[in-house]
Amino acid sequence: MNFIGRIKTFLPGIFLFGFTIGTGSVTAMAKAGTDYGMALLWTIFLSCIITGFMIHLFGKFAIVTGRTALSAFAQYIHPGFAIFFIITLTAHVCGSVIGVMGIISDISFEWSKNIVDGGVPPLYFAIFYISLVYAIFLNGKMKVFEKVLAVLAGIMTVCFVINFFILMPPIEEIGRGLIPGVPTTENDDNTFLIIASMVGTTVFSGLFVLRTTLVKEAGWTLADLKTQRNDAIFAGFMMFAISGAIMAAAAGTLHVQGAKMENVTEMIVLLEPVAGFFAVAVFTLGLIAAGVSSQFPNVSLLPWLLNDYIGRKTDVNRMDYRIMVLVISLLGLIVPVFNAKPIPVMITSQAFGALVLPVTVGCILYMGNRKDLMKEYSFSWVINIALVLILVFAAVMSYMSYNGLIAQIKAI
Repeated sequence: MNFIGRIKTFLPGIFLFGFTIGTGSVTAMAKAGTDYGMALLWTIFLSCIITGFMIHLFGKFAIVTGRTALSAFAQYIHPGFAIFFIITLTAHVCGSVIGVMGIISDISFEWSKNIVDGGVPPLYFAIFYISLVYAIFLNGKMKVFEKVLAVLAGIMTVCFVINFFILMPPIEEIGRGLIPGVPTTENDDNTFLIIASMVGTTVFSGLFVLRTTLVKEAGWTLADLKTQRNDAIFAGFMMFAISGAIMAAAAGTLHVQGAKMENVTEMIVLLEPVAGFFAVAVFTLGLIAAGVSSQFPNVSLLPWLLNDYIGRKTDVNRMDYRIMVLVISLLGLIVPVFNAKPIPVMITSQAFGALVLPVTVGCILYMGNRKDLMKEYSFSWVINIALVLILVFAAVMSYMSYNGLIAQIKAI
């Protein structure tokens, strides 16, 4: 198989990777690197292992049963579970759409000052990016979506890897970061919220639900189980490499300076004196690619979920779906129009995702052990033990997320 052919076999994984590594991930990882150095690298490592494993299990379920997640949950567990996912995941991505567009429009505005005196107002950039993403959506073809995200993910990967080698902290600090521990600070609730947001943006339930749709769209059969597994491993590995590179860029520069990051635009301003014009330009391009690559799946998720729930072939050309996506897309104007702060929105949105995770793990644990569905492919005792451990981890993350969110609300 030639290089292009190999890349095509990983398109579903690249799609999920592009979905996950958006400005939500950049915000969470950069904030963690700025505040704690590499001390929370273990969170990324563990989250990416869990994510790759869960992507594999949901993909395997789709191949063996021929069913997508929500339609199966509705039929074999209860319709309320499917409706729960539709409501919670839509709420999650709406918050993400608001934060993502706020961040990339702010970043673009800050960077445009190098070209235009006073810069181009963020609102203009927001309108441009929203129009671009919506135009891609109107195309309506999954293969086109996958290829666009593959290009954006490639740009993002190259940019963040280059930044890693320019700005990386000492190797021994990276190694220490893989040892689990929670840094002691004056505000432990904020630490818990950041950890929960890192987990929420990586171990995102929407990824696993959408995985079943992607596998079905790819036409994979039992003969493709190995390809499906390798694709899941690739997605998990890329998530770790890029998330770690973002954290390292902040840890090797801003953390060393003792800087505090309240918005990603500050990271651009603070980085340039230390890293130089080229590194900041590359980081900015990577950040914009990350934002646009995640924005498209974000605005499109609701139609996919509804098609999944109904058990209908993916069809995003329906007029009601186009209106839904347009309304969700326009949420991206909230930050530039009202001058809101995007980082608290993003952190809270990502942490909210951790609250949904235990239900997701519980559902696949139940479905994967139904022999009438999975037959000889039902989960082994090793997989079941791993899922129980993930369920415990998810419950702990939900508790941390809950405490962090309550602290955020009280601080308002």
